[in-house]
Amino acid sequence: MRYVLSVTQPVYGSQASFLAYQFAEELLQAGHSIAQVFFSQAGVSHGNAFVYPANDEFNLIKHWQQLAQQYQFPLYLCIAAAQRRGVVNEETAAIEQQNNLAEKFVLAGLGEFSQAVLTADRVITF
Repeated sequence: MRYVLSVTQPVYGSQASFLAYQFAEELLQAGHSIAQVFFSQAGVSHGNAFVYPANDEFNLIKHWQQLAQQYQFPLYLCIAAAQRRGVVNEETAAIEQQNNLAEKFVLAGLGEFSQAVLTADRVITF
């Protein structure tokens, strides 16, 4: 089956974000595919390169990046929600040199999400 995951919870402070990652891992190991993971609302904090967890904490951002690279699916951040929360790339930053968009994450609009939803077998929201 082809899945689209929607993550609306912040990278830390909510069990839902870690659950979303665990769910994605299990899907992929079971042979399913992920069309995309779309982070919106407070979930855009997953794409903030300036988030530094403690050494003894699970680095959720790094693990999403590795999973996306290994299984070749995109990690999209809702561009409107990201800008409101200060997650920007060089094109959307007020000052061009400011860029805190984490590697492997892409700013995207709801159109990207909508297209994926139309072709997915299942959409799961966390």
